[in-house]
Amino acid sequence: MSSDEVNGKELYICGGCNAKIGAGELSAILKNLPQPKSDKLLVGFGSSDDAAVYALSDEQALIQTLDFFPTMVSNPYLFGQIAATNALSDVYAMGGSVLTAMNIVCFPEEGDLDSLALILKGGAEKVQEAGGLLVGGHSIHDALPKYGLSVTGTVHPDKMITNQGARLGDYLILTKPIGVSVITSAYSIHETDEKTFQEAVASMTLLNKYAVEYMHEHAVSACTDVTGFGLLGHLLEMLSDDQQAVLWQSEIPYLPGAYDLANEFMITAGGQRNRNHLEDKVLFQMDDFAWEELLYDPQTSGGLLVSLPVEEAEAFLEKIKVHYPYARIIGQIVDKKTGPSIVVESGKE
Repeated sequence: MSSDEVNGKELYICGGCNAKIGAGELSAILKNLPQPKSDKLLVGFGSSDDAAVYALSDEQALIQTLDFFPTMVSNPYLFGQIAATNALSDVYAMGGSVLTAMNIVCFPEEGDLDSLALILKGGAEKVQEAGGLLVGGHSIHDALPKYGLSVTGTVHPDKMITNQGARLGDYLILTKPIGVSVITSAYSIHETDEKTFQEAVASMTLLNKYAVEYMHEHAVSACTDVTGFGLLGHLLEMLSDDQQAVLWQSEIPYLPGAYDLANEFMITAGGQRNRNHLEDKVLFQMDDFAWEELLYDPQTSGGLLVSLPVEEAEAFLEKIKVHYPYARIIGQIVDKKTGPSIVVESGKE
């Protein structure tokens, strides 16, 4: 079934990373901007990476990123925690550690300031858990509450990990389950239960920092965090022109309840934007509309997608499962001879 045939439920627009501008539209805008040029700029926006990296010396580089979005939950404290966890993740995706963070706040002029205080409290606690310092911020009035962080981190230039560099034969490991936006959208209209929602919240508030130390113990070739462009969109950004990614659907972790909701067409506008941008780049070797939706689903504060050698994958997975019980080896980078950039098979042969 194609997205054009869906007529059972309205496409629900929610906050979080579901609010991101689509990858295709964003690329069209950014291609007209002048590319910054400096020997010290190790990573700019040209490679669609998770953060910018600027060399301060041969021993230290600065990581800069920011992320904010409208709320997707009614609890202001949880919203603060989720938004902060999501913003901090970009530093971890680059292999770095968090140094400082600053609040980005949009809030209604007549809004409840106690709610705003709870948003900021939730965010501050996550920055503290990350080992960073919350040092200020900026706020404006807006009709809809929005919150996030501008984050500065550090990394040794030789230990920096980007979304480029995946090697042929590498296994792909995903640290968190997918299905977040499907669940939060359904919960906002009372179409799923509290237990299912709380599983999604637990995933969205789990920092990706606990995988970074183990990444440096292994020959990780590339990494990105899975957010608004969905698993397929962020995976595509990791691939070079001569590479293809093969995913094994049976190995991809998803949140309890997410598949059933997608099967009931509880889908998101962001997911449809991702589908429209990616569908000619992906081949599904199984006929399962709900699974397609989960793979296109925007993830708010999603997991890390890590590429590393086959011989190191199991050891790395074993270490991170203490913090990320859903983590799985989900696919492999292979030589692209012909066809689409991503192939989704039903299972590993």
